[in-house]
Amino acid sequence: MEAAVANGPKKQEKTAGGIDGPTNPMVTPLLTDLYQFTMAYAYWKAGKHTERAVFDLYFRKNPFGGEFTVFAGLEECIKLIANFRFTEDEIAFIKASLPPTCEDGFYDYLRGTDCSDVEIHAISEGFVVFPKIPLMRIEGPIAVVQLLETPLINLINYASLVATNAARHRFVAGKSKLLLEFGLRRAQGPDGGIGASKYCYMGGFDATSNVAAGKLFGIPLRGTHSHAFVSSFMSPDEIIDKSLQSCDGSNACEDFVSSVQLWLSKLKRSHLLGGIFGETNQSELAAFISYALAFPNAFLALVDTYDVMRSGIPNFCAVALALNDFGYKAVGIRLDSGDLAYLSSETRKFFQAIEKEFKVPDFGNLNITASNDLNEETIDALNKQGHEVDAFGIGTHLVTCYAQPALGVVFKLVEINNQPRIKLSEDVSKVSIPCKKRCYRLYGKEGYPLVDIMTGENEPPPKVGERILCRHPFNESKRAYVVPQCVEELLKCYWTGRSGKDREELPPIKLIRERCIKQLGQMRPDHMRRLNPTPYKVSVSAKLYDFIHFLWLNEAPVGELQ
Repeated sequence: MEAAVANGPKKQEKTAGGIDGPTNPMVTPLLTDLYQFTMAYAYWKAGKHTERAVFDLYFRKNPFGGEFTVFAGLEECIKLIANFRFTEDEIAFIKASLPPTCEDGFYDYLRGTDCSDVEIHAISEGFVVFPKIPLMRIEGPIAVVQLLETPLINLINYASLVATNAARHRFVAGKSKLLLEFGLRRAQGPDGGIGASKYCYMGGFDATSNVAAGKLFGIPLRGTHSHAFVSSFMSPDEIIDKSLQSCDGSNACEDFVSSVQLWLSKLKRSHLLGGIFGETNQSELAAFISYALAFPNAFLALVDTYDVMRSGIPNFCAVALALNDFGYKAVGIRLDSGDLAYLSSETRKFFQAIEKEFKVPDFGNLNITASNDLNEETIDALNKQGHEVDAFGIGTHLVTCYAQPALGVVFKLVEINNQPRIKLSEDVSKVSIPCKKRCYRLYGKEGYPLVDIMTGENEPPPKVGERILCRHPFNESKRAYVVPQCVEELLKCYWTGRSGKDREELPPIKLIRERCIKQLGQMRPDHMRRLNPTPYKVSVSAKLYDFIHFLWLNEAPVGELQ
């Protein structure tokens, strides 16, 4: 497979900052809501467009009934910001879309607009994250930052949702199972399919069937054949070239079909397998032989076109044993229908019986892959029943995030011209946490994260071994002292603007995937479990708590009773 560059497609030109353009060419400054342009014009008209604003991008509730989320999509956000420029054609379209009373000076302003004065602090991609904690802090001229709101939410929302879905499937399947993403044909369009492949890999999947994603991101590819391939054959008589060179090249088999048929006869007469099957389907046998001749080093067969135990498995084994005679090792089988727990267990017994009777080393350990509309629940049920599946191919429920359609990312103004701002609501969960903040993860004695805490930007950071009061942002009675054994600052600078700070590099996807797997492994198991997970604590410092409630009382209107 052609090697992929660290941060996206090869052919795109890099900016002065060395960052490629967005993977999806539809991600342009026009990928936003109309009201972002109407607000930008109103800011410009009022002379407010250059005022310095700070926005937080975060979410309010973990998805899928769980208590954790995987943060994904940051790299694509930085690519957008690094390449944010309006073309003349785009400006002409904006002009045609806004009322004719809008002044031409605004379009001149757009011609010079970029993100050179925008500063981005973010949690590293692949981190496990929690509600209310800013995933990104976006600071810059208010009109420019407002134009970024919709595309940033769009790029984070699905990416984080599907990465979390992948991590949940990994958690229920266990570390030892191979997870394959097979969702392209069921994804919401090509961009949904490409994004799903990228972020499922990031969330812990091992490979994808999506060839385009393999090329773009260097994700390992997996795939075999469909039922159509099996049913396209009529009999072994169709096979014209029956020859097979041995694996080491020392000799050649002139009639591989006869070798397979000989093995099929041996299996029928087998002491351990006697009576399990009679005549197998010959069109299926022909298909398996043809596929093995095409891919002798990668023979993996779909065995449920006609009958798994009475045809598919015996036909597969006869071909695999014939390959073995010439130095090749078959990969295994795929089950795409039926009772997967039962069929996988019976298939394993069949493989083990062959290894025992015919003394074929490791035949009992051939791979068994299962597909067929799998999801978290079905994998959990298989685990409880007991099964012999080594790999799961998962599509529809994974890539469409069938259990929950959106993460619910929001983008809220928290400061303008150094003045903190708060958004109030009768629904306390929708009250924003004002001012520019720093965020830390505090770890306990056992190495698990205990709590994430937000502080004011200028507050001293928490220190290892020093007790700190952590308060729920809105519930006065929820508070706890924590003596952290390790303190990790979460927000790092990924786009410096004119600040002169050092910028974090965007790592390749394999490193983000490793980071994600490590993060998930660091979490306390009760936060990760499927049923009734323990909520992870998100808090604010005592000083920030007091300030939130001071501002809340100051901004909320006072009612008057008549």
